[in-house]
Amino acid sequence: MADRILVTGGTGYIGSHTAVELIQKGFEVVIIDNLSNSYIDTLDGIEAITGVRPAFAQFDICDRARLQAFFEQYTDIRAVIHFAACKAVGESTQKPLMYYRNNLNSLMNLLDGMLQYHIPYIVFSSSCTVYGQPDVLPVTEQAPIKPATSPYGNTKQICEAILRDTVKANEGLAAIALRYFNPIGAHPSACIGELPIGVPNNLVPFITQTGIGLRPCLNVFGNDYNTPDGTNIRDYINVVDLAKAHVIAIERMLRHKSKANFEIFNLGTGRGVSVLEMIQSFERVSGRKLNYKITGRRPGDTEQVWADPTYANQELGWTAESSLDETMLSAWKWEQHYQQLHPERK
Repeated sequence: MADRILVTGGTGYIGSHTAVELIQKGFEVVIIDNLSNSYIDTLDGIEAITGVRPAFAQFDICDRARLQAFFEQYTDIRAVIHFAACKAVGESTQKPLMYYRNNLNSLMNLLDGMLQYHIPYIVFSSSCTVYGQPDVLPVTEQAPIKPATSPYGNTKQICEAILRDTVKANEGLAAIALRYFNPIGAHPSACIGELPIGVPNNLVPFITQTGIGLRPCLNVFGNDYNTPDGTNIRDYINVVDLAKAHVIAIERMLRHKSKANFEIFNLGTGRGVSVLEMIQSFERVSGRKLNYKITGRRPGDTEQVWADPTYANQELGWTAESSLDETMLSAWKWEQHYQQLHPERK
């Protein structure tokens, strides 16, 4: 019988791609999502790719009673991948209480349920934001955890501390925190991709929506940073490459290959790319000129950060394989495909 994996936030961007990779590896997937930043028809996309429609429960895991009832229904879950969280840096600076309430309570409720129902393994969706603005680049897992530059980043730091302390206090529990850099792109089938509700907070969907005419102009937040072209630099990783790392992490724990009860891995390409370089990549693959303008810096943004993924490469046997242009093309194909299917959604 296939191992059943719970994916919280599984109709979201990274969650849906991870569900696909899990199913294709023979796992049975059950998804919880409150659909606050995703659409139910993402399940159609997962099914179109895999031939399997994962079990789905719609509720908020901050609701302890609903989560308790869920665990009573699904008593054979072997591991959890936890994506469900608010995730926009800029929004978190405006609504800090919403971020603390949602991101911390959801994890604590989940861990309570895992302990009660003897679910031993969790993969946590963490972020490079835990490093703040690093003193040394590229960033290794040994880099100091500096004060967060946003409430969102702080919730990831606190969640990692909650995991570390809970695992230490409970011998039967193990966790892997995957600190990702900037996921972009879409599944090559164009059946699933990044689909923010309302105005996007992330760069690539704003680029593709501007390219297709949904947005009149892309704002570039600052060109006066200490970088070669003055714009922010990030490590942009293909979402399918990222999803595969979650499957490897789950298999690592199920096969008892972990070297400790709490492990941390950076997931990135090891290469920093500026905002203007991202725009140039889009223009290359789409053949379209993008309308953009330089505006002021955005609160909470770090200047530049990219990963040293050596540890994940060596220890997990995982590598980011997709090129920037290939990834940007997948995002563009997804945008075109989606607008054909749902011209009513803006």
